[in-house]
Amino acid sequence: MRFMLFSGRTIRQGNAVESKLSPEYRDATSVLSMTPFDMMEAGLDEGDAVLVSGPGGQVVLTVKADEHLPAGHVFLPYGPYANHLTPTETHATGMPDYKAIPVEVEPAEGKPVTVWELMRDLGGVPHAP
Repeated sequence: MRFMLFSGRTIRQGNAVESKLSPEYRDATSVLSMTPFDMMEAGLDEGDAVLVSGPGGQVVLTVKADEHLPAGHVFLPYGPYANHLTPTETHATGMPDYKAIPVEVEPAEGKPVTVWELMRDLGGVPHAP
């Protein structure tokens, strides 16, 4: 199903930002929020894995219900998972669009990969913290 992705800061993401390789940071930045109705339409239950595909790539995330979102909108906290979905075009501003990104969301298997695994898949080289 097609949705509009919005990303932004959350308290949980902000609290974990100093430990970007920790499980807490992964858990804070790899959860996609959807309306309960949209989840029902997509055949999803809270905690299910979803494959989200956007202009920048695709990632597996965990889904949770958020009744405060408008229908057709999904929310993902800032972080490596949102960055992976974000288009690279900056419109000569140096800043990509983090709002109103068209994405496809579908049921998936598995769970979100670690930040290390995500960076490795993008061609990054691990280093010691």
